[in-house]
Amino acid sequence: MEGTLKEEEKHAEISSLTSHEGKYLTFVLDNEEYGIEILKVREIIGVMTITPVPQSPNYVKGVINLRGKVIPVIDLRLKFGFPEKEYTKETCIIVVEVSNSLTGIIVDTVSEVLDIAAQDMEPSPHFGEGIDTDVFIGIAKIKNKVKILLDIDKVLHLEEFSITHNLT
Repeated sequence: MEGTLKEEEKHAEISSLTSHEGKYLTFVLDNEEYGIEILKVREIIGVMTITPVPQSPNYVKGVINLRGKVIPVIDLRLKFGFPEKEYTKETCIIVVEVSNSLTGIIVDTVSEVLDIAAQDMEPSPHFGEGIDTDVFIGIAKIKNKVKILLDIDKVLHLEEFSITHNLT
């Protein structure tokens, strides 16, 4: 009985990974590579003037005016608990669409667009209690390198959207 349950769990994980295969925009944060589904990406821009918003979390950098649209901007380094780093000419804002709203995420540098097949993916490892792995779609192994695939909808969860989109 227990073996059958484990087989069903494994089949569900494989089925989930198959539903997530496709094109991913990869980028670097703190010397690690991450990927987000390309269908969520609206555009990639260089860092521009960001207007700070009082009383927002430290990872919410503020808002930008992008062709007449006010878009909240989040520094993904700070959101993930990495140390703050000075922006360089490589630093980019990836504008993503989540829940019919645009949000900018600041990353160290954009890498490339990869076509990732289900056989190149593994489910996210479980790190134990207290560590939220829901933000990960899985881990991709491409050319002997590991890329962490993010579920950007869950990274920028609804609570955050009520903070940032009430500003716009």
